[in-house]
Amino acid sequence: MGAEETPVSSPTKRVLTVVLFNLLVYIVIGLPNAVLTIFVHHTLGYSTAIAGMAFSLQYLATFAARPSAGRLVDSIGPKPVVLGGLVTCFISGVLMFGAGWAGETPALSLGILLLSRLFLGWAESWAATGVIVWNIRRAGAENTAIAISWNGICSYGGIALGAPIGAKLSLLPHPYGGIVSVGILSAILPLIGLALIGFYKGVKPVATAEKPIPFTHALRLVLPHGMALAAGSIGFGAISSFLALYYAVLHWEGAATALSVFGIVFVVIRFFFASQIARRGGVFVAIVSLLIEAAGLACLAIFPSQGAALIGAALTGAGFSLLFPALGVLAVNSAGPQNRGAALGAYSIFIDLAIACSGLVLGQVIEFAGYKTMFGTTAVCCLVGVLISRSLRGKPAV
Repeated sequence: MGAEETPVSSPTKRVLTVVLFNLLVYIVIGLPNAVLTIFVHHTLGYSTAIAGMAFSLQYLATFAARPSAGRLVDSIGPKPVVLGGLVTCFISGVLMFGAGWAGETPALSLGILLLSRLFLGWAESWAATGVIVWNIRRAGAENTAIAISWNGICSYGGIALGAPIGAKLSLLPHPYGGIVSVGILSAILPLIGLALIGFYKGVKPVATAEKPIPFTHALRLVLPHGMALAAGSIGFGAISSFLALYYAVLHWEGAATALSVFGIVFVVIRFFFASQIARRGGVFVAIVSLLIEAAGLACLAIFPSQGAALIGAALTGAGFSLLFPALGVLAVNSAGPQNRGAALGAYSIFIDLAIACSGLVLGQVIEFAGYKTMFGTTAVCCLVGVLISRSLRGKPAV
């Protein structure tokens, strides 16, 4: 479906045909979001800590798989890596089905489920990294922001689509309720991707006489970009992990609405304003994004009302929306075309770690100082990200 060497008249159309694979994987990621911890805690009888660990294991696996994803994309090309991501996603779905079927044997069920989460994290890393680099090669380096932006739209859109579907499937009568039917659909969706990917033309690795850079070198190259990304990702972690609990503590209704507003604003901003990265530069967009996100989190910290919380969630979604592609354009091109996969994998690690760690750290802040301090802390983190982003001024956006 088109080689990267041909002129690109419509980069968005070229990107959309491949980003479908990422959408399928992220729908699978979203399917168990509303039911997994309930299954572990209520059905299997394990503690909330074990339930939380089962949920977070996917992100640790994603983090661990980033180096291999980047290295393989650069050495064998992105299409085989995306193919591997779809295969591991299918395996994850089969294992989730098995975990649900073995629900009457809690230890066995939990073990299978944990293995499923590991495979799903692996699938996320390989599919996302492969799809982004594949689209950069197809659409051209000058359209890197478009490739990354549409990847994010499909990622968060897929999660938002999958979660309510998974919740409905979990309510089916025995023996198909719980995570059994979720596992079945989680196996079917990547099979669709596997059936389609054979019709797509891959792109060869970038020909170069230079030896690929080690992952640690790529990590050093993208360190400032990644640190600024992590500073903003902590705010996203606060919203996704604690906004619903914040509503519950204050006996408010509408937490789901606030989370939906966050997601909708995120997608709308990414859809309509991603072009500003190429026009104004990644650094400028990152700074504005972090300031908007800081304003949203400060709103949550200062004004304890439902209206303010809704506005704060919307502003946080608007600010976080363009942060990854704005800094990602700089990060991916900092290592040269032959090392884009390594740079993207190294850069993405920062968001994985920030989200994985924010739950634990911010939870401790809430325990000792309350929600206002927690939201205020995340706002300050965004301002630190602004300072880091300013240090990137003068570097090319593409």
